[in-house]
Amino acid sequence: MENSAPTTISRRRALTVAGGVAAGTALAAHAVPAFAADTTSADAIVVGHGLAGLVATAELVAAGKKVLLLDQEPESNLGGQAFWSFGGLFLINSDEQRLMGIKDTQELAWQDWLGTAGFDRGVDDPTGQDYWAHKWAEAYVDFAANEKRSWLYGLGIRWFPIVGWAERGGGLADGHGNSVPRFHVTWGTGPAVVEPFEKQVRAGVASGKVTFKFRHRVDEIVRTNGAVTGVRGAILEPSTAQRGKATSRTVVGAFELNAPVVIVTSGGIGANHDLVRQNWPARLGNPPKTMITGVPAYVDGRMLGITASAGGRIVNPDRMWHYTEGLRNYDPIWPDHGIRILPGPSSMWFDATGKRFSAPDMPGYDTLHTLGSITASGYDYSWFVTTSKIIAKEFALSGSEQNPDLTNKDILMLLSRIWQTPEPIEKFRKNGVDFITATTLSELVLGMNKLTGDGLIKLADLQRQIEARDREIDNPYSKDAQVMGIRNALSYTGDSLSRTAAIHKILDLSAGPLIAVRLNILTRKTLGGLQTDLSGRVLDSTGTPIPGLYAAGEVSGFGGGGVHGYRSMEGTFLGGCLFSGRQAGRAAAAAL
Repeated sequence: MENSAPTTISRRRALTVAGGVAAGTALAAHAVPAFAADTTSADAIVVGHGLAGLVATAELVAAGKKVLLLDQEPESNLGGQAFWSFGGLFLINSDEQRLMGIKDTQELAWQDWLGTAGFDRGVDDPTGQDYWAHKWAEAYVDFAANEKRSWLYGLGIRWFPIVGWAERGGGLADGHGNSVPRFHVTWGTGPAVVEPFEKQVRAGVASGKVTFKFRHRVDEIVRTNGAVTGVRGAILEPSTAQRGKATSRTVVGAFELNAPVVIVTSGGIGANHDLVRQNWPARLGNPPKTMITGVPAYVDGRMLGITASAGGRIVNPDRMWHYTEGLRNYDPIWPDHGIRILPGPSSMWFDATGKRFSAPDMPGYDTLHTLGSITASGYDYSWFVTTSKIIAKEFALSGSEQNPDLTNKDILMLLSRIWQTPEPIEKFRKNGVDFITATTLSELVLGMNKLTGDGLIKLADLQRQIEARDREIDNPYSKDAQVMGIRNALSYTGDSLSRTAAIHKILDLSAGPLIAVRLNILTRKTLGGLQTDLSGRVLDSTGTPIPGLYAAGEVSGFGGGGVHGYRSMEGTFLGGCLFSGRQAGRAAAAAL
């Protein structure tokens, strides 16, 4: 183990001795019952009770360590953002892939990862922003191709048998995107991913190894003689708010907690639009004036600055992953709550003025490129123009609450998708402000212009573009990249069964009515973050590990300060929390 020296006194031993002296002094002044548990110090403090924090805590408990698990939110939010997720996991050469006839290899996945990430910031320079990110990426792809599935399977996690094809790329073989489907939806969605780790942590509570510290907001990481020795912060007033609801920030007290290890697992900046705009890269144009929010309000990015103040290095802050297919939630849980459409390949995509996007700006192909095209249009939104037939088969909504069949493991409800549009989609279609339904294209254009109030869509222009696309359907071959993509999707059994409608003309009356969907920019993930080595140790500006300080999950860019580089292949955020949380938890336990 790095930095271990059997001939010297360990940091844990030194802190234990110091703590014993202090405790002895206190006992002399005021006797404490022998059975009273000390809840102000432990072997490790974990800051953030999301998925990465739960995994790290579970690993520490498995190694026999005592943990204080802190979060500014109440217990109702245990599991963090992962609870709300679709439960998608990136796996390579899995049993599910082989069942679907997919031939995948670690070499192909690594080729795809490198083409997607585009690492270009000092991969070979130990002080480079991408040095550790690249190493984490290589380690993660190896994990996803080997131990990941068996480890999770052993914990009771199972997957829907049809593997999804996210981020298809649309360019060259060595460019962005997944060459094959790799998006494995967990049976039970996000809650089922959280469940085994929550159980382990709660078992740790029952055995006295874990102490929850809810409503404890960390404001400072304490360093003593260069080493991290604990945290200080504010105790917030109790809250009975339901999961995901914004909570009070009223302070009712202060705390200081001590441990020779602190693991930061506090998440990203997705709900903090000011920070999103502050870090928005010039290469993506001006930051949107209007965005909706894909994560709860507590995803505020506070711990990034606090950890930086303790010496941690933040790298790649301009790399973020925001979605282009956001819907305003008609029944919001958190402020400006948005839901992402997970689209199949068939809807036509237009900018705010009604100009069709060109490849690779097609549904499900290249999120980051499409985001840049939308901002370059000068507007903060775009449009799908589609048919009822396409929506019925191709539209899914991201999130555990938007997929009750998968989340509740209801097979009958799941099978009903074969003959009807899923109920959550129908509810958005009827109640959502972003949907326009019409029997004719002229009526559709009137509705689109009425919704935005800007009159940007011209009927003649829109009709010309749709008819041009529709003419490409008459033959089994085409020069239209999207039509080629639809036919390619239909050649994959999984897409033809559940994610791609039979190819048809948009203006085919039998496929109607016509539907237009206004798509908003939806904030979501922070791809950069605290730079960490492969043990999850937070590095300072010189690349030196800060003694006792670790990070995992989104706050660390899912490992190394940016394991994804510029883009995600999807299914890698939950997986990044799992892997980085495990790495940090195991390394910290070994160092104690």
